[in-house]
Amino acid sequence: MHTKKAAVDLIHDAGAVLILRMESAGAAETVARAAVEGGIRVLEIPLTVPDALGAISRLSKEFGDDVLVGAGTVLDEEAARRSVDSGAGLLVTPHVAPDVMAAAREADVAALGGAFTPSEVLASARSGADLVKLFPAEVHGPAYLSSILAPLAHIPVCPTGGVSPDNVGQWVAAGASAVGMASAITKAGGPDYEPAPITLAAARFLARLDEARAV
Repeated sequence: MHTKKAAVDLIHDAGAVLILRMESAGAAETVARAAVEGGIRVLEIPLTVPDALGAISRLSKEFGDDVLVGAGTVLDEEAARRSVDSGAGLLVTPHVAPDVMAAAREADVAALGGAFTPSEVLASARSGADLVKLFPAEVHGPAYLSSILAPLAHIPVCPTGGVSPDNVGQWVAAGASAVGMASAITKAGGPDYEPAPITLAAARFLARLDEARAV
């Protein structure tokens, strides 16, 4: 299992977290495997997915240290502990959650703490978030992130919501340390989750991301 430092380094290096908010664990696992084939190295399975903990356990064992498998929508300390026990190397919250951040520190796993306003970004960082998840990012767009980072440039921020291949460059230019994305990849395979289009979508997204980060 990844240590906290290794997980955080991987998130920064990869620059992208794929959120698998699917209708079943099976669908999440199918999309995950196809996306990893396309180069994705960080996965988030929200606890709202039926049998999310089972999917986290299976995927973390399958991928080992090659891929960081995390739990999303972690709302409290109990959920954090269950996620870690299932093999999650990353805990992601949609809100400022000091109890979840504390559980992550105790378990030596990475944590993305949610925030929306400048006050919440600072509060999430101070509570122990390794990166702050700006959510829902699509409400105000990249210009909002740029404004937030003007006084808070020392805080690594991961915008989530509405990030696509077409705008990922704007998010990077605005100062994103990483991005959280979903539908551009998860919906690429259609209702049957055809692996090939998902793999291609993942590779194309990462190519756009790499281009933006190289500027």
